[in-house]
Amino acid sequence: MTKITISEREAGQRLDKYLKKYLSKATSGFLYKMLRKKNITLNEGKASGNEILKAEDELTLFLADETILKFGGVLQQAKSNGFSENEKSQKEQKLEQCCRQYEKAYQNNKEVEIVFENKHILVADKPAGMLTQKASSEDLSLNEWFIGYLLSKNEISKEELHTFKPSVCNRLDRNTSGLVLCGKTLAGSQKISFLLKNRSLRKFYCLYVKGQVAESAQIESYLEKDRQSNRVKIYSSGQGEDSSYIKTVYKPLKIYRNMTMLEAELVTGKTHQIRIHLASIGHPVLGDYKYGYLEFNDRYKKKYGIATQLLHASRLEFPKLDGEWADLSELVLTAKLPEIFQLIDESESSAEERI
Repeated sequence: MTKITISEREAGQRLDKYLKKYLSKATSGFLYKMLRKKNITLNEGKASGNEILKAEDELTLFLADETILKFGGVLQQAKSNGFSENEKSQKEQKLEQCCRQYEKAYQNNKEVEIVFENKHILVADKPAGMLTQKASSEDLSLNEWFIGYLLSKNEISKEELHTFKPSVCNRLDRNTSGLVLCGKTLAGSQKISFLLKNRSLRKFYCLYVKGQVAESAQIESYLEKDRQSNRVKIYSSGQGEDSSYIKTVYKPLKIYRNMTMLEAELVTGKTHQIRIHLASIGHPVLGDYKYGYLEFNDRYKKKYGIATQLLHASRLEFPKLDGEWADLSELVLTAKLPEIFQLIDESESSAEERI
């Protein structure tokens, strides 16, 4: 017999979906049969599987430990220690390997700054050069760092990772720095996803572009992505099912002789949106070799060592919220500018003064 207490992080899932994660190799027919026969109970009573789990709910599995392992389940640590590595489920062994990777990611990236945290979400300031999510099995991304952080603070157990894995909620390109939203609980992930989808959570970026931009404006178009080349194209009207409407609003913060520091609001959030929109009006992002001007980029690469686009997710503005989300209501979060931004500002401002 195995007892499982649902944590606040796992709450909000349907019981049958939770069981499918916990016993991933079991068929749906087997799980529903166990529910009907009360071999799996919820709060000591019969369950159908469509119940929404709440924090502190208790599941009881009247199944042998060997059966749980057979169907890919993970035993409690005390029980698990009684089995050899060969007897443990493949899922349990994989989970242990992943946990070592999470711990390594956290130890190797202690410089990641936490800008905000409550029981449901965490907002981190991702450095440029770090992946938001892994692209290969060996990568140590911000997502691995995040789970490693929660494990180090005992905010989640290794066993809980079997049925709910905390995750980042939005993505930045590897070479884009700044604010990334992370869901510590299922409820937190769902809330952030909802706010992003209805565009009520506003996202602002700081960047340098080629040339002088004197006025604020907005750009609207339709975007299509070529997955093979990892490039995008924009059109004035939709080109079919693969095209997405995009909108970017920008304003100048500081104008220099050859460039402008802009703040851009990403009203929609699509791949390379800011980069392609600004390139389309003749003001590509500094360091953007994919959509920008080679001569312009090379000049400042030689001067400052800039090899990739300078984009920084600098500010998040939450809408008015209430209830258990009141501490996020109209919250404004900012990330300080990276040193390279400050270096360019000081150097280019000094150059202006010498003219």
